[in-house]
Amino acid sequence: MHRYAKSKDTKARLAPKQKISYEKQPDPAITGYAVQSLNWLRQAEFLMSAPKLALCVEDTGYEIAFAGRSNAGKSSAINALTNQKQLARASKKPGRTQMINFFSLGNPNQRLVDLPGYGYAAVPEEMKRVWQKELENYLIHRESLQGLVLLMDIRHPLQHFDLMMLEWAHSRKLFVHILLTKADKLNRGPASKALIEVKQALKKMKLQFSIQLFSSLNKQGLEELASVMAGRLHYILDDNKQVIDINSIPEASDADIDDADDDSEDIVESDTP
Repeated sequence: MHRYAKSKDTKARLAPKQKISYEKQPDPAITGYAVQSLNWLRQAEFLMSAPKLALCVEDTGYEIAFAGRSNAGKSSAINALTNQKQLARASKKPGRTQMINFFSLGNPNQRLVDLPGYGYAAVPEEMKRVWQKELENYLIHRESLQGLVLLMDIRHPLQHFDLMMLEWAHSRKLFVHILLTKADKLNRGPASKALIEVKQALKKMKLQFSIQLFSSLNKQGLEELASVMAGRLHYILDDNKQVIDINSIPEASDADIDDADDDSEDIVESDTP
């Protein structure tokens, strides 16, 4: 061999190293289900509102209910999930939130439900007791209820009524998926820290509920939430259905977020049942 010639082994050692990525790649099947689930949820249409259980839509099929404090971002989450700015309407006037609102998903036997927000200090105590009683009736007696999506502001999680709802759902063996909303209000590090802390608190309480970060403003967590919803509502993947790429959907602006989710809203939770 010529003294200046390099062996194959030497060339291999001197060759630039290729960066190896150890990042877990998403399963295409799971991603496809999530995207198609999100498109399916965008068929949502207002069905009816009811002030009490006796006047609710017929108790058949499957439904998932959204619950949370009045300023947790419930209406914004529903609107972001369904890509409809005004599907779930909210107001700073608490009187508009006393209805149980039903939304159909292509057929009346698969539904989203928007429950009245709880913990609103501006509501007179008598009205608050009436709302809580009707909410309790719905949660206890509704046979078609498949589970709850419980929303908590990531900056103020696990408040008094949140804990009550979690303990109650556990006692009834009801599925709960927790959304830590307004995740865009925190940087990535603090948001992840808040998620870990809530998970640890749930573990201490021996509550095995699923949980995720969520932001209506920048679409964070939409696909994950859509997959959970579709699974609980018995949605079946349609292999022949054309779907819309989530990245083609523009981000929401601050003006799109409901007034009820405004950070300036002065809401102080009351412990009065």
